[in-house]
Amino acid sequence: MATDYAKMTQNLCDFYDFPGKTVLFIGAAGRQLLNPAIGTKRVIAIDKDIDGLRELKTKIAAQGRQDSIEVVGAKFEDVTVQGDVVYFEFCFHEMDDPESALLHAKSLAPDLVVYDHSPGSEWIYYGAEETNVLRSSAVMARFGIRRRQTFHAEQQFGDYAELLAKVSPQGALAIERIQRFATATNIIIPMSYELNLL
Repeated sequence: MATDYAKMTQNLCDFYDFPGKTVLFIGAAGRQLLNPAIGTKRVIAIDKDIDGLRELKTKIAAQGRQDSIEVVGAKFEDVTVQGDVVYFEFCFHEMDDPESALLHAKSLAPDLVVYDHSPGSEWIYYGAEETNVLRSSAVMARFGIRRRQTFHAEQQFGDYAELLAKVSPQGALAIERIQRFATATNIIIPMSYELNLL
């Protein structure tokens, strides 16, 4: 089990008033922290990961909420649909050009909500993502942050194999950095994350 996703969903709901709004959900093929059942007018789930979107559609259909969400398999920069808010879920630091992404997002909706890792988080060090997180954080600061809230949690793993499975998609540097846990069990790594309203 990694971190407490229910808590992260609650953080999100408490931070921004999603009910009644059309939400452009960027990074929707990951672990969906935004629950369409909170009363959004419409959720347009956007991701270039078609398989992940297919899984999302199946999950939503199983909950009987297929009318509340539309999935769009596309790169964000190619999206032209308008909404009330563009919501980036733990994907903004992965954008090739975060500044252009924010400018594009602002052309689609008046509000931008970015849910992502905080600079300096121990977890992003082990995931070898600190450079990307610092870059995206600096871009948001220049763009203008209206409100920010920071949270702390823990990534928890029963053993090294579980941790390795989680970080190995991040590449060789991440795998090298977690070697210190090779014989450990009950691994706990602090994680800081934040919500930004732009």
